[in-house]
Parts: sequence; C-alpha cells; structure tokens
Amino acid sequence: MATVFRLASIAAGALVLAACGGSGGSSGGDGVSGRIAADGSSTVGPLVTFAAEQFQRENSGVQITVGVSGTGGGFERFCRGETDLSDASRAIKDEEAEICEQNGVEYAELLVANDGIAIVVNLDNDWIDCVTTEQLKQIWEPESKVETWDAIDASFPNEKLTLAGPGTDSGTFDFFTEKINGDDGASRSDYNASENDNVIVQAVSGDKGGLGYFGLSYFEENRDQLKDLKVDAGDGCVGPTRETVQNGTYAPLARPLFVYVKRESMQRPEVDAFVTYLVDNQQANADGAKFVPLTAEQEAEARNELQTAEKASS
Repeated sequence: MATVFRLASIAAGALVLAACGGSGGSSGGDGVSGRIAADGSSTVGPLVTFAAEQFQRENSGVQITVGVSGTGGGFERFCRGETDLSDASRAIKDEEAEICEQNGVEYAELLVANDGIAIVVNLDNDWIDCVTTEQLKQIWEPESKVETWDAIDASFPNEKLTLAGPGTDSGTFDFFTEKINGDDGASRSDYNASENDNVIVQAVSGDKGGLGYFGLSYFEENRDQLKDLKVDAGDGCVGPTRETVQNGTYAPLARPLFVYVKRESMQRPEVDAFVTYLVDNQQANADGAKFVPLTAEQEAEARNELQTAEKASS
C-alpha cells in the first residue's frame, strides 16, 4: 500500500486523500471534517499519506493534500503560510526558521518516525558489500574525480561509476552531505539528481556500476531491484535495520523524521485531530509505511511537544 501511495504522490506532485469510508483504529478525531494541506519531504510524504488514509476511515469528511516538493521546498511554502503541515527529513534550518518568524508563522516540531539512509548498488554488483564513510566522502565530496570503481579500491573492477541521489531541495541530501562531507550541501554535482526517489531506483538498477542513496523505507519497497551496502564509520560494518537505526549504531546515517505543524492551524479541529493521530499511532504508522518507530523517549518528547502546541493554540 505504501508503495502505491509513494509512486502516486511523486507522479502527481501532490496526492489528495478524500473520503475512504470503512472503519479503522484510533482516529483522534470523532468525525471531524475540513481540509489539511501538507508538503515537503518525499521520504516523509508516504508516512503521512499512510497515516492520513487510516485516519480518514473514521473521519471521512477530512481531505488531506500531501505534496512532495522536498524538505526545503516544503519549508518555503510552510513559512509563507501556504500549508498546515511541513514534512521534513531533517530539522528546520536557522534561516528557514527566521523566514517563518518574519512571516508570523509559529510552529511545533513533532517527531513521527526514524529512518536510515540506505546506500544502494546494482544487483549485479558482486565486488562490494560494505562501504566506509571515507570511501563515501571520496566518492561524493565536491570536485570529486572518482569515475570508476577501481579508483575507490584497487581490488574493484574498472567499471564506470554512475551516481544517483536526491536533489538539493531534499532533506536527505542535506543530511547525507553534512554527515559524509562535513558540510550541509557540499557535494559533487555531476550525478543524476532527483527529488523523485523512483528515478534514483531506476538509475541504479539499470546500470551495473550504479550507486545511489535515499531513505531506508524506499529501499525496503524496492529491495528486489537493488542491493544495499553496510556502512563502516570506524567501528565495523553495520547494515541499516530497525534495531541499528533506533539505537544509532547505523552511524552516521540514522536520523529522525519530523512533521512541523503551524500553531494557527492547530486551532482547527481537523488539524489537531490528525496530528494527534500521528503521535498516538506512531508505531502503527511507521510499521505500515515501512519506517522505524520512535523510541519510548522520542515518543514522550513528541507527546510533550504536541501538548505544548495545543495549549499555545487554544
């Protein structure tokens, strides 16, 4: 189900979820109605879409639009006051927060799930199973001249290295470049860049020498087309799993995911009900959309932030 939502949202640019009917679990809502606009991360979008579909089983009068313009693009719209929710695969930047403040947009930051960034190669790649963070830096740093696999390791074949990854509006791009290259936004530019994760899948799966990166949840949906690599940050090779992402041992590429909600929008019952649903059902939402649930400590933090936002909005 999550795969359908993700591809549909990318293809259309924004996915409108209307009345679904039926019955579901805890809705946080009592049959509310209205419209909710969300935009932002293509990583977080499918999680919010999945949650919205479940929420609407008991709140069929709510229509939720989920855009996937990237974390940066989502914050641009959010800070202009155009959306109620901003889906983000990284925390808001200081300069983005300043624009929100200038425009009078107050918000709450809610943790909704955890994720890892998967490093993926072609299924026919039989020469590498684990990549070091130093090798990733060598490949992806600005002005990198690495063009073949044997330039990374002499034992690798003289196979052309073709790269694919998120574009510059992506929170995944920001997070990866900061953790691997040491500077948010520092990256070589001669690669197949796209905000559409499916383009990255196609690029890597269609080229024996392909390598790319995106959110772990998307790899889980496409593991029949790609091979993921373990990552060695100096303490041995660790693969991205639910356990290693939650406990942080998948370093440095494990990360939290966020939904930012405008406090003014929280005054509307449908928005308050939906973000309450996101927090109350975080584990079911994460499981259903193939993300890693919050830890108990993270969930408590999200609940406290939600309660604070509700008081400020009342």
